[in-house]
Amino acid sequence: MKIVIAPDSFKESLTALEAADAIEAGMKKILPGATFIKVPMADGGEGTVQSLVDATQGKIISQTVTGPLGEPVEAFFGISGDEKTAIIEMAAASGLHLVPREKRNPLVTTTRGTGELIATALDVGVKHIIIGIGGSATNDGGAGMARALGVQFLDKDGKEIGEGGGSLGSLASIDVTHADERLSAVNIEVACDVDNPLTGLRGASHIFGPQKGATADMIEVLDTNLHHFAEIIRKDLGKDIENISGAGAAGGLGGGLLAFLSADLKRGVDIVIKATNLEEQLVNADFVITGEGKIDGQTIFGKTPIGVAKTAKLHKIPVIAIAGHVAQDSKIVHEHGIDALFSIVPGVISLEDAFENAGAYVRSTSENIASVIKFSI
Repeated sequence: MKIVIAPDSFKESLTALEAADAIEAGMKKILPGATFIKVPMADGGEGTVQSLVDATQGKIISQTVTGPLGEPVEAFFGISGDEKTAIIEMAAASGLHLVPREKRNPLVTTTRGTGELIATALDVGVKHIIIGIGGSATNDGGAGMARALGVQFLDKDGKEIGEGGGSLGSLASIDVTHADERLSAVNIEVACDVDNPLTGLRGASHIFGPQKGATADMIEVLDTNLHHFAEIIRKDLGKDIENISGAGAAGGLGGGLLAFLSADLKRGVDIVIKATNLEEQLVNADFVITGEGKIDGQTIFGKTPIGVAKTAKLHKIPVIAIAGHVAQDSKIVHEHGIDALFSIVPGVISLEDAFENAGAYVRSTSENIASVIKFSI
């Protein structure tokens, strides 16, 4: 029997690899003769670097970069085992968690640190970069990121404008003649699971600005500035990014990656499925086990368990999912490829207990699942 184990992380308790190890340990007690293939998964958000590094036997590289407020922060990115792919979470360098609540101000926060991570990945010699763009503190349209890679943003006097979304209003021209030439030889994929355009009522500033500290007045300034930014990009680069789905992700970083790096915006879980060669791993599998911390009605919108399930169904393989919390509205996942769904929680327990003992609960649940499989064959 061949069983493929492909879970996401269980937030605040288990990495995807730790979850896979726990599932394997539980099932091996009942099915010692089975072959287990572990494929740590993610959906492009937090934990994607760790999951892809674990899945490819890669490594984590730490780096001091420019944080959202212009101060040094400790960030990281991953390199795949074959050293051909870099995996970057923009939040590691430009994330909201790096800015104290009282200092959150998207008029001044910058994505420069994300660009510095990209530059270091180019130094390593990769030919493929995966960038997850959730959890940003910024609203600068990716200008800071591009600046770190050699793009110049100039005012009417030919001087560099300041950092942050508040400075984009003074932008008069964009000069890409000094942009890092290595970018043209690299395939860049962006894990983007929102469809917001750059500007307007569904744009970066109106939808995501408030959580980054923007007041109503700030939102109007930021949205106006991003519209101006898009106009200058149209004029100087010949690219129209303003209304592209996903351009508004991460404070417009999605649009900036399109404009300056010619990146492809894709669903995060699809990028991870491709990067881990999940479909190839599924050949001749008898069962697939997936899961994550919480499965609910929102899971069908691009989350890891559904991505895994849809891939498994291409080969008509039964899919079993486990989760720390199985919500009342989770039954809809059965319409999207998950055949059976189990909660790992053994009863009424505290959140602290659930986090602290998640590994044991995953093992116990997996042992029970394996028992059902054993008696059904």
